[in-house]
Amino acid sequence: MNESADDHDSPWKEALEHRFPEFLALLFPDIHAEVDWSRGREFLDKELQQIVQDAELGRRYADKLVKVYARDGSEAWVLIHVEVQGEAERDFAERMYIYHYRLFDRYGMDVVSLGVLADGTKSFRPDSYHRGRWGCDLAFRFPSVKLLDWQERWAELESSGNLFALVIMAQLRAKTSRDPEERQAWKFRLVRLMYERGYQREVILELFRVIDWMLRLPEALERQFLESVYQLEEAKKMPYITSAERFGIEKGIQQGMQQGMQQGMQQGMQQGMQQGMQQGMQQGEAAILLRLMARKYGPDAATAHRERVEQADVETLLEWSERLLTAEKAEDIFH
Repeated sequence: MNESADDHDSPWKEALEHRFPEFLALLFPDIHAEVDWSRGREFLDKELQQIVQDAELGRRYADKLVKVYARDGSEAWVLIHVEVQGEAERDFAERMYIYHYRLFDRYGMDVVSLGVLADGTKSFRPDSYHRGRWGCDLAFRFPSVKLLDWQERWAELESSGNLFALVIMAQLRAKTSRDPEERQAWKFRLVRLMYERGYQREVILELFRVIDWMLRLPEALERQFLESVYQLEEAKKMPYITSAERFGIEKGIQQGMQQGMQQGMQQGMQQGMQQGMQQGMQQGEAAILLRLMARKYGPDAATAHRERVEQADVETLLEWSERLLTAEKAEDIFH
């Protein structure tokens, strides 16, 4: 499957993992009300991949399988299967049905399939699958939401206290704002909203990663955007993002260039700048990987591997960051 620069698989998966209750509360409030959140939830990504690995995959942004418990007092658990669909696809409803009956066949438990239509085609609104011959008929219906419909409810999103509203806004602007300068303006507006709402540092870093990943900018505009955020942080006295995520890389590059220029006075400007930029990128990538490890596996895991990460080169760090997406244990990243 060929993916364009606007595919958002990783940020959608991260947003669903960290903010699944908020996701349901915003887009599927009736289902959210039926879940007993006090009993926790469990993501079954590996199990889902085993079930769908031989199916023809369409243009998706993410798929998630979550084990939750109902509030009706029963001991039975329920599987919620979420498909975030990136483009209009003729066979989407059929695939939803196939995944649904495979999950039921394997677990023998209730399965609730949910479709999130993140494409830009207004007429694409699948919510059912029908098949029949000679009196043998099949009808499968599933709840689905069309994110484009939220364009008309933009004011509601901006005023919402639900954290997932920012994810929806970023997705909408990623789909509808093709002009780079317009994207830059919307990206900064969404980031500014986080500060104005007074979210905790961890929440801002989490949401910034999703917004930054969805609303990508050309290098020149990205630097302008970063400078605007630095100024916003200074004004708000909230130096959060500048110490992590993309800002870790950006600051590392800037510091590396400065060091490189100083070295260049002695060894040659060009060579020094290249070395400084490489060092800055290495420091930034290491900082990001350690933060993601701490978030996914706990602070002790990041501490245990800190020396190894900080000594690795940029290429190795990028490879380890990709492995982190699927690694069950921190040790699996390095093998």
